[in-house]
Amino acid sequence: MDVAWNVVRSEGSDALTLGNLAARAGVSKPVVYDHFVTRTGLLRDLYKDYDARQHALMDEALRACARTLPAVAKVIATTYVNCVMQMGREMPGVSAALAGSPELDALKKEHEALFMAKCRDALQPFATKPLAPAGMRAMLGAAEAVSFAAAMQELNPTDAIEEIYDAIVRITQRT
Repeated sequence: MDVAWNVVRSEGSDALTLGNLAARAGVSKPVVYDHFVTRTGLLRDLYKDYDARQHALMDEALRACARTLPAVAKVIATTYVNCVMQMGREMPGVSAALAGSPELDALKKEHEALFMAKCRDALQPFATKPLAPAGMRAMLGAAEAVSFAAAMQELNPTDAIEEIYDAIVRITQRT
């Protein structure tokens, strides 16, 4: 997986083929094909790796933070941006590649639903009504767009965190 992330980081997601991965990892093609089967399988595993890292960072930070809306909103915003920044410029490319396959698009939507549910559960105690699915989708869309812009060095990561934080607070308070 580390070699795959390095290929995407140095050459872009289009360069991530099973043959290229085998060459870069110093293993035979059958080893890579046995493990991932297809490029779609490789992209699926990369996205799952990213998603697992993001959930682990957020879970740990939520356990340690104060139970207030500002603290929880800051954790969600900060861990989202930090995870994307840790993965670097390659995450937007991997995310875009997921849209190229119905299987991968469904996987991304499944993981987005899990993330939105986790955020809803963390934020619901601070809302006066149930948090709307549209609000959770807007929060996720803003978080992805702004953090990907930070990864591409279009925005400062601190500014990205603040924008996502503001969106989370507004969405939670308006309900």
